[in-house]
Amino acid sequence: MDLQKWELFSKVAECGSLTKAAVMLDTAQSAVSRQINALEKECGGRLFLRTGRGVKLTEAGERILPRVRALLAEAEQIGNEVKATAGTPSGTVRLGIIPSIAYPLLNRLLRQIATQYPQVHLQLFEGSSGQLDEMLNTGRVDIAMLYRYGKALPPSEIAVAIVDTYLVGPMGDEITSREKINFSELDGLRFVLPCVPNGLRSTLDQLTRRKGISMAVAIEANSIPIMKDVVADGGGYTVLPLHVVIDEVQTGRLQAARIVSPGIERMITLCTTTSHPLSLAARTVAGMTRRIAEELADQGAWRQNRKRR
Repeated sequence: MDLQKWELFSKVAECGSLTKAAVMLDTAQSAVSRQINALEKECGGRLFLRTGRGVKLTEAGERILPRVRALLAEAEQIGNEVKATAGTPSGTVRLGIIPSIAYPLLNRLLRQIATQYPQVHLQLFEGSSGQLDEMLNTGRVDIAMLYRYGKALPPSEIAVAIVDTYLVGPMGDEITSREKINFSELDGLRFVLPCVPNGLRSTLDQLTRRKGISMAVAIEANSIPIMKDVVADGGGYTVLPLHVVIDEVQTGRLQAARIVSPGIERMITLCTTTSHPLSLAARTVAGMTRRIAEELADQGAWRQNRKRR
């Protein structure tokens, strides 16, 4: 079996376009089209449907895509494990991360990988917990750092820290000038919040219904920089972990008060895919990521998880 053909099949399926796949692979669109046509002839049927906007998988293509991805991951792992016989992690590791967890964790992780494991190539994917869960399930990422709101975790997840949620307002705002604010005091405030579906939005919606209060969502944005800019300009309030806005708080651009009664706690968890075995490089990056997250908890970026395992 020619794995290069299946790598091309997987890339075209990911891009949804022969042209986009050709750009990513730095080759001609005509060459990609010829190779896909040849692969379909070998398979005895269509794998893609051509549309005005690109291509989409046929039923047969949809059926084999997960197996192809698992095959390619296994082939890559075999190559990495052969290289790892000398004890040196190498190869590609795919890490998914929630945007609000990325800082300050990623800076340290990238520096340490570059210094200690230069043969490890890290691919980063940003998204919501739901998006990253799907990528873990299909094996598109090896590791993910997510938020969880419940206490029970599956065996493939480890709770590494706990994050409190803060009401964030502009400098000089009276409400956020305090250290703490009761959840009921959010009633009637104008908010800039993430779009649904979103774990924090779901938690806020549940709490407001339970408490019988109303939060006016004036603007929805899935960009943390946009949310912070709108709040700093007086366009409303938002709710974020303190570490996300600590620079703006210290420079006097924003203010933050911890939400209590009830507080909103989120666990930062380290998750690994169960769709394929982890390579030595992926296991190494997972261990390094966990250590950095726990170090940041010790240094006050977030709270320690007292039940570390």
